[in-house]
Amino acid sequence: MLIMHMNPLIWDALTDAERQEVMSGHGAFMDTIKASGEMLGSAALADISDSVVVGVRNGARTVTDGPYLEAKEYLGGYYLVECESRERALELAGMIPDAAVEGLGIEVRQVVFSSDRADLDTP
Repeated sequence: MLIMHMNPLIWDALTDAERQEVMSGHGAFMDTIKASGEMLGSAALADISDSVVVGVRNGARTVTDGPYLEAKEYLGGYYLVECESRERALELAGMIPDAAVEGLGIEVRQVVFSSDRADLDTP
C-alpha cells in the first residue's frame, strides 16, 4: 500500500500551479499502474474537517470531531498495488507527485491481510 499523508500547512503554502501539478500528476501515475497491471485500488479521503471519531465507553457510544489524533499530518489517500518486489513498490512510491513536495512523503507498507465482499460470504 502506498499511503499519502497530507499536511495542510505545506499544501496551503504551495502555489495554485504547484497544487495543480500534483493533482494532475496523479492521473498520469494511475495510467502507469493501470497499464502495468499493478493497480488494485485507490482512494482519496475527504478533508479532515468532515471527519468524526466514534468510541464506545461503558457501552455508550461517543462521537467527537476528528481527526483521531491531533497532528500536523493526516491520511489523505492511498494506492493499493500488487508488484513483484519491495524495490518496485519503492519505485512506484517515488512516482507519486506528492513525494516531490518538500515536507510530504509516501509511506510504503505491505498488506498482510485483505478481504473483499466475496470473501466475507465464505463460512
